[in-house]
Amino acid sequence: MNAHSLPPALCLMGPTACGKTRIAVELAQEGPFELISVDSALVYRGLDIGSGKPDAAMLAKAPHRLVDIRDPADPYSAASFREDALREIHAIVAAGRIPLLVGGTMLYFKALRDGLAPMPGADPAVRRNIEALAQAEGWAAVHARLARVDPQAAARIHPTDPQRLQRALEVYETTGRPLSALHAEREAAGGDDLPCQLIFVGLWPRERGRLHALIAERFHAMLTAGLVDEVKALRARADLHPDLPALRSVGYRQVWEHLAGEYDHETMVDRAVAATRQLAKRQLSWMRGWPALSEVICELEVEDGNIVKNHLKSLSAIANYW
Repeated sequence: MNAHSLPPALCLMGPTACGKTRIAVELAQEGPFELISVDSALVYRGLDIGSGKPDAAMLAKAPHRLVDIRDPADPYSAASFREDALREIHAIVAAGRIPLLVGGTMLYFKALRDGLAPMPGADPAVRRNIEALAQAEGWAAVHARLARVDPQAAARIHPTDPQRLQRALEVYETTGRPLSALHAEREAAGGDDLPCQLIFVGLWPRERGRLHALIAERFHAMLTAGLVDEVKALRARADLHPDLPALRSVGYRQVWEHLAGEYDHETMVDRAVAATRQLAKRQLSWMRGWPALSEVICELEVEDGNIVKNHLKSLSAIANYW
């Protein structure tokens, strides 16, 4: 079936702190939309303050699918997201509504758009061997070994990212094929099983400096709202540790390390704000290279979402579906 004959799904992406959720909620009040969260932290229960999770009032006003669906001890992946998102998209379309996917986890948007090649499951024996190498020689040795068998993956993965290093080397040791080759096959196959035409809209902050200021303001507001106590509660659980994807989220990682005594409160704040700014920079980099992206300038100072909403309505790619 030709993509343009499919019903639409609006994908609203943008950097952290640009007001995506507020705008999506405004849109949901005006059009036949149902919201699907595209956020790797919002999926986890108990990660509320530091993830910027919509509060109960906002969720009542505009329910979000794929929020609070996993325990933080149970890692969530791009493959999991794609499976869940496709199920929710089918349900929304079947009800005669338009899916509105909103968030800043660009890898999830890419997985939805391009599809995913089948990946081997975890192999406990191979994983133990990799962990033994890391314990004996450090994760830099694991990275060097990966560089010999899959230089493309090694170039993308930082030597201090144990989870991704372990997985990339595990895939090679299990299949004899580089992870980068499997990813290339995935992109070549494309998302042929999509039930919708994905329409991508990127929110761009008018002033980068103001976005940075908002990031700092938001993190201080999270601290005031009880972020440290939220992380203390997570640390009290025996089944959670800082290598889990949930706890490597920006903000949670820095507060966890502060509570572990690695640095003081002021340093924690500085590191969390800097990490969030870096996240925003990466998100904008993803968007710069995104094909067929309709760009909308985001008025960061505007509390009412009507200005941005009117910009969205004026885009011909979207207006045809309203």
